[in-house]
Amino acid sequence: MKIRDIIDEVNKSNKKALTVFLTAGFPDKNKFIDYAKAAIDGGVDILEIGIPFSDPLADGPVIQASSSLALKQNVTLKDIFNFIESIRKYSDIPTVLMGYANPINKYGKEKFLIDASASGANGLIVPDIPLEEYDFFFPANNHGLDIILLTTPTSSDERIRAIDKKSEGFVYCVSVTGTTGADKNFDDSTVEHLKRTYSLITKNKMMIGFGIGKPEDIKKFYDYSDGFIVGSRIIKSILEGTEPAVIKETVEIFKNACG
Repeated sequence: MKIRDIIDEVNKSNKKALTVFLTAGFPDKNKFIDYAKAAIDGGVDILEIGIPFSDPLADGPVIQASSSLALKQNVTLKDIFNFIESIRKYSDIPTVLMGYANPINKYGKEKFLIDASASGANGLIVPDIPLEEYDFFFPANNHGLDIILLTTPTSSDERIRAIDKKSEGFVYCVSVTGTTGADKNFDDSTVEHLKRTYSLITKNKMMIGFGIGKPEDIKKFYDYSDGFIVGSRIIKSILEGTEPAVIKETVEIFKNACG
């Protein structure tokens, strides 16, 4: 099922969709699938899988640490495609790859899209490719992958509309300026930013990410999004040694907050 259809199906039940971010190959190659299955069993609607990179500009210290650990184990793009194949055997949940331009360029853009799609991936986020470089970076044929673009608090109304027009699957709304992390301070300006962005997104569904670290965050922004993305909160728990069974329970708590 397409990403958009999954979100729409959840919304029709008067609920918000939940995406959980996991760094591929973290905490190690053998246990990664166990954590992915735990998130799925906890009720996540979409699984976002981060491609480890040495200079992840949009990621805060927690996700950077997980990426560094994965790189030390030599996690490769081929490993990641194998992970997705394993996940696909377990569940038909949509999977979205999140990675930076350099590893994709090195692998070969066309080859990457072909192999990612063949593995069972449904979407792709490349945060360091802005709207202006979209047509240059991505081939005309994305081989069935939804290319998901991001808005930020500094995005103008015109830019948000253009991102909505170009994006597929959903629009990733960055809640606050800066990098990822579960310790963000939300104020009235955050609410106004989310309300404004949500009102301008008409083609796609909108998911809020960056700083969604507790169920209360979901409840606070519930009316201004079609879903939420939780990353650093989960990654931090895994860094601290939390086992998959407990991660499943954590995901269930966030899923319950989604309605």
